[in-house]
Amino acid sequence: MHGSTAAQAAQSDARKTELTIDGHTLTVGDVVSAARAKDAPRVALSEDTVRRMLMSIELKGQVIEAGVPVYGVTSGFGDSNTRQISGKKAEDLQKNLIRFLSCGIGPTAPEDVIRATMIIRANCLARGYSAVRPEVVELLLECLNRDVLPPIPERGSVGASGDLVPLSYIASVVTGTGRALHEGVEKPSAEALAAVGLEPAVLEAKEGLALVNGTSFMSGFAATALHDAGELAFTADLCTALASQVLQGNPMHFAPFIFDQKPHSGTRRSAHTIRELLGDPEDRDPGVAQRDASLSEAGFRELEEPIQDRYSIRCAPHVTGVLRDTLDWAVNWVDIEINSSNDNPLFDVEAGVVRNGGNFYGGHVGQAMDALKTAAASVADLLDRQLELVVDEKFNNGLTPNLIPRFEEDSWDAGMHHGFKGMQIAASGLTAEALKNTMPATSFSRSTEAHNQDKVSMATIAARDARTVVELVRQVAAIHLLALAQAADLRGVEVLSAPTKAAYDLVRSVSPTLEGDRPLEFDIQRVAALIASGALRSAAEAATAA
Repeated sequence: MHGSTAAQAAQSDARKTELTIDGHTLTVGDVVSAARAKDAPRVALSEDTVRRMLMSIELKGQVIEAGVPVYGVTSGFGDSNTRQISGKKAEDLQKNLIRFLSCGIGPTAPEDVIRATMIIRANCLARGYSAVRPEVVELLLECLNRDVLPPIPERGSVGASGDLVPLSYIASVVTGTGRALHEGVEKPSAEALAAVGLEPAVLEAKEGLALVNGTSFMSGFAATALHDAGELAFTADLCTALASQVLQGNPMHFAPFIFDQKPHSGTRRSAHTIRELLGDPEDRDPGVAQRDASLSEAGFRELEEPIQDRYSIRCAPHVTGVLRDTLDWAVNWVDIEINSSNDNPLFDVEAGVVRNGGNFYGGHVGQAMDALKTAAASVADLLDRQLELVVDEKFNNGLTPNLIPRFEEDSWDAGMHHGFKGMQIAASGLTAEALKNTMPATSFSRSTEAHNQDKVSMATIAARDARTVVELVRQVAAIHLLALAQAADLRGVEVLSAPTKAAYDLVRSVSPTLEGDRPLEFDIQRVAALIASGALRSAAEAATAA
C-alpha cells in the first residue's frame, strides 16, 4: 500500500458486502446495484472461476509452444490475421492493440455505465474460456473497488468485434497507461493505481484482446437503461391512476374482466397496478345509472359525464404493458449476454483446441435496445397526451386552464398567470425528442475495418440511444407528476387514494403547490430524481400494503 489513502481504501473494502462473480449468475439487478449504490458491494472472483481460467491458460501455452497460428495471439488482428508472428512478440502485440484502439471520441460515459462495464467485462472473462490470468481480472475488479475508473468516450464502436475502442480504455487503466478517473479526478493511470496501492499489469498473449473484444460497454448501457425503464413502467401506471382521479374518470376501465379477455402479461400487470393505486375501486360502472335514466319524449338525453374516457387514460395499460413485456424479454437477453464468453478466439479445454467464432457480435443487445427505446418513447407520448387532458380546460372537467391557481375576478392576479403552459411545451419537446430517437440503430450496419467487419450490429449506438430515451421519458413523467399534484390541489386531495396520496405527498416534499407563476426547472429535476431512485414506487407500494 502507498500511504494512508491506500490503507483507508483497504479498510473501507473490508467493511463492504461482497458480490462474487462466476461468469454464470450475474444479473442486470446485480450490475446496477454494484454500479450505483453509495455503499456498493466489493466485487470479487469465485474460487471455481480461478480454476477454470487456469485451465484455458495452460491450453494457450501449449498451442503457442507448438507454433500453431492463433488469431490475435500469434497473428495480427482483423484483416491482418494472415500475418503470423513469433510467440516471442505476443506481449508487444497486446500493447500495440491497446494503443491503436484508443481513439474514442465524444463525451465520457457516466460513471455508473463505466462501473457496469467493468463488472460485466470481468464476469465474461471469469467464465474461463478466454485464456486470461485471474490476476488480470482481479486487478480490474480492484480498480473498480478502489474507484479507479477508465474515462471511456461514448462514441467509436460499431458493436461487432464487440466494443473494441471503448473497452481499450479499460485495458489502458489496467496496464497503467493512458488516463484514469480516481475519486472523480482525472489523472495518469499509473498515478491513480499507485495512489491505491495497485501495480499495473503486464499483459501476456491474448489478454489485451480478451479485455477489448466483447460486448461489455453496450451491455453496461443496456443494464442501466433496463433498470431505469422498470421504474418508468411503474411511474406511468402511477400517472394514469392520478390522472383518472383528478379528471374524475371511470375507474372501471381497469377492471380485471377486461384484461382477462386479452391476457398479455405486461398489460395485466399495469392494469393491476393501476387498480391498486386507485385503492381497488368497487366493481361498478358509473355509466350504468346514466344509461338507465329515462330519455326525453324525442328519445334523447345529454349525459352529464362521458361513458368512457379518452384513449390516453382508458388504453394506458395497453401502452405501458408493451414496455413491461419488452422489459421481460430484454432483461433475459441481457442477462444471457453479461454471462457469456463474447471474445475471440475461445479456448475449448475439453477438446484441447482453440475455436474462432463471432460471439462478440452484439445483435441481441442491439435488438433489445431498439425495442426498449420504442416502447419507452411510446410511454412518453402517452403521458404527454394525458398532460394535455389535465391542463386543457376543454377536457379537464372543471379544473382551471393550465392548472393556474383559482383567483377572484377582482384580484390583481386574475389573468396574469399561465401555470403549466410552459411545462406542457417542455413536455412536448422532450416527447418529440424521445420519439425521434426511436430510429432503429441496428438497421444501419456499416462495412468497416478493410471489409473484415462487413456486417456489424450497431448495438452500442442502440444502447446509448435507449439510455437517452429513458432519461427523456423520466423528465416527461416528472413534469406530468407535477401537473397531477397541482390538479389534485385544485380538485381536492380527498379524491386521491392512500397510495396516490403517498406519491402526492412525496412530490410535494420537493415541490410546493404552484401559487403563482415561478420557474419550475429544478422542481422537474427533483421529481425526476424521485422516479430514478425508486422512492415514488416505494412510497406508493408501502401505502398499498398498509
